[in-house]
Amino acid sequence: MRSIISFVICVAFSFASFGQIKDPVKWSTTSKKKGEVYEVTLTASLPKPWHIYSQNTGQGGPLPTKVKFTNNPLVSFQGDVKEVGKLKVEYDKNFDTKVKYYGDKVDFVQTVKVKGKMKTNVNVTVEYMTCNDEQCLPPTKKTFNVSLL
Repeated sequence: MRSIISFVICVAFSFASFGQIKDPVKWSTTSKKKGEVYEVTLTASLPKPWHIYSQNTGQGGPLPTKVKFTNNPLVSFQGDVKEVGKLKVEYDKNFDTKVKYYGDKVDFVQTVKVKGKMKTNVNVTVEYMTCNDEQCLPPTKKTFNVSLL
């Protein structure tokens, strides 16, 4: 009887583990004051062989990474979000197009200016898709709150 109960418990745990969606991306955030502005940086770190796509993947390819800041009346955004990392451009037979992606690590950097000398935060949501040579995971959204001190 104990062996049957043990077997049922093991099967239940194995089905539960299959239902979980893994996310290989580890995110970190920083803000650095540079004169009158701040650089807000979101860093995506990925283990090999996973990769994350550029914000500019083009038509017909995978979901591009989208970085969206919530409006804050104390903050003005200077320019577009920049990508800093080793960009790879390759033809992907699964998408039947050239794709732009980053492996290992990429920084998404937004320059912001705080009105006055107030302490405030910015909220940012990142929507991204990760793939390796065998599979792609469904798009994922993460939200971060970054202090500007």
